[in-house]
Amino acid sequence: MTTADYYRETLAEAQKGYNEGGIPIGSILVHKDKIIGRGHNKRVQDGSVILHGEMDALENAGRQPAAVYRECVLYTTLSPCPMCSGTILLYGIPKVVIGENRTFMGEEELLKSRGVDVQVLNDEDSYQLMQKFIAEKPSLWNEDIGV
Repeated sequence: MTTADYYRETLAEAQKGYNEGGIPIGSILVHKDKIIGRGHNKRVQDGSVILHGEMDALENAGRQPAAVYRECVLYTTLSPCPMCSGTILLYGIPKVVIGENRTFMGEEELLKSRGVDVQVLNDEDSYQLMQKFIAEKPSLWNEDIGV
């Protein structure tokens, strides 16, 4: 699979979250060209304070040896927040592919400063999905980003 293929899977997770009435942010974790975890923001659906898309994908990948994380690529539709970026650093995930960062600029500079390869796709579909959600549920979006 290509980056574009993996990203389509990531965006599908975001759409799933939107369809469930949640915040449309999706993520997948790829190890050696195999998706080992997928998820989407479930703060609304599960009443969770931590299940951002990245955290859900990592949770769904299950416990992995440190060596596995060091060989993974994390795909996410939106720039990772401080919590998710901290987890990326904690587990030594070396590469993060981000759909877009116009809606929200997370801790990309922190990740880069710690040696993480950060790639931003500037994906218009991800951006439009987030803009639609924010227009429909601005207070929920503000809650998710801690405003």
